[in-house]
Amino acid sequence: SRNLISNESELRSMIERRLSNPKSEPFLLLMLERVKDPHNLGACIRTAEAAGVDALIISQRDSASLTPAAIKVASGAAEQIPLIRVKHLGKVLLWLGEYGVMRIGTSDKANESIFEVGCKESCILVMGQEHSGISKMIKDRCDKLAHIPMQGSVSSLNVSVAAGICLFEIVKSRISM
Repeated sequence: SRNLISNESELRSMIERRLSNPKSEPFLLLMLERVKDPHNLGACIRTAEAAGVDALIISQRDSASLTPAAIKVASGAAEQIPLIRVKHLGKVLLWLGEYGVMRIGTSDKANESIFEVGCKESCILVMGQEHSGISKMIKDRCDKLAHIPMQGSVSSLNVSVAAGICLFEIVKSRISM
């Protein structure tokens, strides 16, 4: 079961196991930086579970907690997907990079769209706070940055909606291998 992972060292062990097993499916992780609204966290958990995400990673400090509101919005998904709180998101991205895991950050200023990026190998998608997106330090630790091509007049989407679009675009790129 996926929800046996509860901390960073268990996450690292799971990743080492998956990467060393040639028969293992590529994994998909979601990292949320500074998402403070429990409703958004709950919606991201629900979306991540629906997309088959193996674990969701958030910061111990500046992130929403798994409150009753978040659990309610997650609609049962909070029990299905590991939510791992870590001290330093940047450090996790560094060691994931050392393992060769593709790190995809999201930014409205990115040159590539999420539809061009795709990711057939093991990867982590990094989503940021609604207003400011991901920090420069986190952006600098990503291998690729991607944006969602906006057609209308609004400049951004709710983080859970954006996460859904990006995660399912990665799922789509894997299904059409």
